[in-house]
Amino acid sequence: MPSTRSWLSAALLVSASLPAAAVEGMPGPFGERLSIDEKGITLKFPDDAATLRIGGRLQLDFGTGRVQQRGFGTVFDTPIAVRRSWIESTLTLGKELELAFQYDFAEPNRPINDAVVAYKGFKDVIIALGNMKEPFSLDQLISDNNTLFTERSLADAFAPARNFGFAVGTHGKNWTAVTSVFGGNINNAGIGAQGVASTIRVTYAPYLSDDGYDVLHVGLAGSYRSLPDDGSALTLSSRSEAFLFARQFVNTGSIRDAASIGRVGLEAAWQIGPFRLQAEYILTEIGRSGGAPSLSFQGGYIQAGLLLNGKGRRYVLAPNYATEYAVFGGVQVEEAQRVSRGGTGVFELGLRYSAIDLQDRAIRGGIEQDFTAGINWYPDRNIRFVFDYVRSHTSPSPASLNFNRRTIDADAFIGRAQLYW
Repeated sequence: MPSTRSWLSAALLVSASLPAAAVEGMPGPFGERLSIDEKGITLKFPDDAATLRIGGRLQLDFGTGRVQQRGFGTVFDTPIAVRRSWIESTLTLGKELELAFQYDFAEPNRPINDAVVAYKGFKDVIIALGNMKEPFSLDQLISDNNTLFTERSLADAFAPARNFGFAVGTHGKNWTAVTSVFGGNINNAGIGAQGVASTIRVTYAPYLSDDGYDVLHVGLAGSYRSLPDDGSALTLSSRSEAFLFARQFVNTGSIRDAASIGRVGLEAAWQIGPFRLQAEYILTEIGRSGGAPSLSFQGGYIQAGLLLNGKGRRYVLAPNYATEYAVFGGVQVEEAQRVSRGGTGVFELGLRYSAIDLQDRAIRGGIEQDFTAGINWYPDRNIRFVFDYVRSHTSPSPASLNFNRRTIDADAFIGRAQLYW
């Protein structure tokens, strides 16, 4: 496994080799042109008949941790691991049809991420079919290339993330709306084996500047999934906000009489130039069969980010495809700021408090609170380094951990080297 220093050197070398403008080859037999730039490899045919783009992302996590609970076992499986190793492609046919595919070589159980066909023939409307994110949770819908910390908040345990389904989304000058129907994940045996979900999300920006860097955002999402009556168990869990942790800190255990899962999410964000304040609250209710009373769990977070020498993250109303409406994009590194051009890069600070409660009735899954402080360094385009300190407090601990419901305190220092194009 390469050291962090060698990874940095290689990443900077790759970034330095990327031209300020696209390098184009000679026209092919059909007039097509192949170009290479910071967005990857692009093959474009004349008159915008078709455009194929191939990109990717590599995220390498490293760190150390300590758990103040005797008998917890291994804290990290390994001090360094590949978090994501993606190849991704999009094929645009004319102005109406877009196909997207993402494959993660670091995830053996769910390697396929987006596998989507989208139709954009109607004004300000996208109709999408395939494996994609359900329209729920601002934090989840923001690309992992652009999240403020290495991992999303504890409340992300309630976000449905990617499944196979059908979605219709639209937007106006300062609002968005998406409605959808989803089955299970395409990587699992039988897309319909996990029940059927209906998920919607609406957002509104009472204030949005013309350049998209100043915004006040509010959103509401709801999801209801009927679960199959086949005896399979439902489990909700979360580990501290670090990928390297070997065990979950909160865990409901198996809920075998779960008949449905309903979610309601509230989200808000305020960004003015380089400063952003963002928060979410998610309430999850598990309906049970046989007349058993339902179970309620909840979670949320509040976080703040500040770019020390950057102009902020652009607020993007509509995606290229699928359901990622009304989200924040990535940090832009100006030409003069690039380390490969003699600059110092861009620096960003972040603070977050998040909590999750998996306790209700006979389910004693634990209550966890995390505090995260981090700094991001963007030395060049397509490169990011993240350094987070995470303090976790779980009280009481889950019954499944057999710690007699005692508290768990943990500290983790997590770093990430990220290359994306």
